[in-house]
Parts: sequence; structure tokens; C-alpha cells
Amino acid sequence: MNRYVALLGSINVGGNRLRMEDLRKALEWEDFEDVETVVASGNVLFSHEERPSEGLAEKLAYVVRDAFQIDSFAVVMNRQELVATLAENPFAETGEDKQVHVHFLERQPEPEAFAKLIADYATRGPERIAAGHRALHVDYVNGAGVTKLSGEFIARRLGCRHTARNIRSIRRIIEIMER
Repeated sequence: MNRYVALLGSINVGGNRLRMEDLRKALEWEDFEDVETVVASGNVLFSHEERPSEGLAEKLAYVVRDAFQIDSFAVVMNRQELVATLAENPFAETGEDKQVHVHFLERQPEPEAFAKLIADYATRGPERIAAGHRALHVDYVNGAGVTKLSGEFIARRLGCRHTARNIRSIRRIIEIMER
């Protein structure tokens, strides 16, 4: 069995309230093992027979939709992939852990889409933005709560859904996965 993390989008935001205990039970029913949630925002650790991440992401999204009527998506990674995403974040060591985020993307956008997002946002605020592998790295300098770099702005420019986690949360998930 391999250990994975699923980062679910649209959970416990915008009225999509979901108790993590209920989510754990639903996933266990569908053959996910050692299911553990980290914080109540759609971070799920689990063990599963080896399978491509995309297949696991589809299975997770199906379970959430079927059991809870929430149209979500999941980004699934093993520990090494999550560590690599953190390592590619150019702001992780220079910004504040709670202000630096990774927007995990449903798929890899074209380089032109990243360039358009960065160009379109260049004069709107102080945020630092960088493209990554299935990720958008953002330093929200003054805080994610006061930014003009909205989730809708990002989704429109990149043409895909995303779910964000701050560096503090990512490091915590990696630490738990090391056990």
C-alpha cells in the first residue's frame, strides 16, 4: 500500500460544509485505508493500492459527489511529489509561512496561460507569483484575506480549478506523512 495526500477543492468553503469524520467514513467504505484528515479543509491522508494519481483523484471526487452532493476535485500526491512542489516554490524560504501559498492545479496549464495571469496581475497588487508544475506559487505579502488576486481571477486565467494551501499546512502534512 502506498501513502498519499488528497487536497480537495471546494470543501468547507462557499457553503460546502463537510464533517471530516463523515468524509473519513465514506472513503473507508470505498477501500481507502488508514484515512486521516489534517485540519478541516479537505486535506486527506490515506493508503491505497498503487494507482496513477489521476485515477485516485477521480475516485475521490466521485465519492465526495456521490456521498455528499458536493462538486469537488482532488489533487493527489505521494510524499515525494508534495516535497517537490514545496521545493519548487521560490517564496517558501523568504516569505512568511502563513502568507506563502501553493495553488494546487487540477491540471497543468499551458505556459502562455501562466504568462497571461502574471502579466494581467502585474500592476494590481504586491503579491509575488510564480508558475510551477501543476501549481501556482503565491506570496500574499499582506495576507490572502486582503488580496485582489482572487480564486476566480486565477481560475479564469489558467482555465482550471485549484485549491490553495499555505506553506505551514504543507509542511505539517509532509511531517505527518513521514510517520
